[in-house]
Amino acid sequence: MSFFVFLHFENVTTGTMKRITLIFLLAAASVAANAQISELVRQGQNTQLLIGGKPYIILGGELANSSASSGRYMDSRNTWEYLKESGLNTVLAPVYWELIEPQQGRYDFSTVDYLLKSARANDLKLILLWFGTWKNSMSCYVPSWVKRGFGEEFDLARNSDGNTPEIMTAFSESNVRADSKAFATLMRYLKKADGAEGTVIMVQVENEIGMLGDARDHSRLAQNAYESPVPYEVIYMLESGKANDYIYNIWKSAGGKKDGSWKEVFGEGLEADEIFMAYWYARYTERVAFAGKEEYDIPMFVNTALNSRGRKAGDYPSAGPLAHLMPIWKLAAPSIDLICPDIYDKGYPSWIGQYATPDNQLFIPEIRQEPENGARVFYALGHHAAIGFSPFSIDNMPEEEDYPLKRAYEVLSPALELIAEKQAAGKTYGMIADIGNKETVLRINGIDFKCRHDLTLGWNPEASDPDKWGETSVMIIDMGGDTYLFMGTGVVTTMSPADGNGRVGIERIDEIVFDEYGKMQKMRRLNGDEDHQGRHIRIPFNEYGAQLLKVYRY
Repeated sequence: MSFFVFLHFENVTTGTMKRITLIFLLAAASVAANAQISELVRQGQNTQLLIGGKPYIILGGELANSSASSGRYMDSRNTWEYLKESGLNTVLAPVYWELIEPQQGRYDFSTVDYLLKSARANDLKLILLWFGTWKNSMSCYVPSWVKRGFGEEFDLARNSDGNTPEIMTAFSESNVRADSKAFATLMRYLKKADGAEGTVIMVQVENEIGMLGDARDHSRLAQNAYESPVPYEVIYMLESGKANDYIYNIWKSAGGKKDGSWKEVFGEGLEADEIFMAYWYARYTERVAFAGKEEYDIPMFVNTALNSRGRKAGDYPSAGPLAHLMPIWKLAAPSIDLICPDIYDKGYPSWIGQYATPDNQLFIPEIRQEPENGARVFYALGHHAAIGFSPFSIDNMPEEEDYPLKRAYEVLSPALELIAEKQAAGKTYGMIADIGNKETVLRINGIDFKCRHDLTLGWNPEASDPDKWGETSVMIIDMGGDTYLFMGTGVVTTMSPADGNGRVGIERIDEIVFDEYGKMQKMRRLNGDEDHQGRHIRIPFNEYGAQLLKVYRY
């Protein structure tokens, strides 16, 4: 970024003019250096990720856990070319404490340099995942010098039976100090190496934090904290109505005390133990994130392993940044900008809905790699105005050109500027369907859009086989003037007046593509068999596309 400012000065000495010139040059350099810095900003009805002041939607993919440890490995598989050709604009890549600080106080950023160089060469953005103290609860990515210090300089958690899993405790000052120092050093290096380029747009702090084996840590350090008074900020959260019903009801059922130890305030049991642990996990994460932001202030988030399949706290990673614990995490970790779900279970719409709240914009940094993601991304962007979507192990995605995610990204990629504009205006809508939920009605501008799984028509031979009913989805964008853009796969839609008066008809449907400038171009007028003689708008099952609908009312 460059600019010129022409000013006229009278009666200014040569020395003064030199100082003025230097000030302007420094200001220009500062603007240029920060031109690509990313930030999360409230835009209209939603929070958006901005890069250089412009909204950015992440069509991403997360590398397999060990891929980013070796540039030689990734290059041997032509990984970057493959990712670029798959339609991604952003790659989520781990950075590993064990590789970055192999010896205490001595740092090696060669893996980070490789990621920056490769992403830039392929015009891709990066989100770095800090595998620090915890990765999927365990402390497996800490450096060997930390592991050798377990039980002496560094402290492990302890289960109630006395066993010490390889999980570093959140209550140890030496633990958090070492992680914070390493993370801050990484962020300082990123600012120097990437501040002007802005290749790295967000950073994840730790990975799927949580206690296993028990709902809470029973180590000596943890027990001391458990028996200490509950911090006033937690009590204030409860009294001021900032807790959710789940946390508030546990507190009330324990007597609603305004002071006392954690057991006295929240009672005993798995739920109370998990609340205690969540606060201290969040406090630890805040220390790490704050140290990093002091060096380089870009958006940071945490991800969570879900409390799914009927498991109890400790069977799933207890006290992580889960939806039912979100107020605790928001309270104790204010440097964390987003709390994000990792989706590996059935019930996708319900899960992501729990993390799409007024104070937490949805971002899906990790989801199981499977064909249904081609439909799911439309729902996330349309219904929840998500800032991004990212399947796991993207470098191992099937190579077929017609793989669903690739086809979905191909449709979405040139339209992202429009989608972001309409998300901010609250003009995007979405639905998702499968064999168990075949139909959704979206009410927009007094019109009921009845959206159904395409196989409900019965025209496709696969309709008779329940195993062939994959997920389908459509995003509807209100373009104004009774015109609507449909983007998705496998959905058929009919329209009717919401108040039951009169009728809504199809004036025209045009198949749409977007050019390189993000402008809509009409491919063909759809009528006859394509809209069932004016009865519906349809993107067929196993097809991906965009259609522009104009309706009339009579």
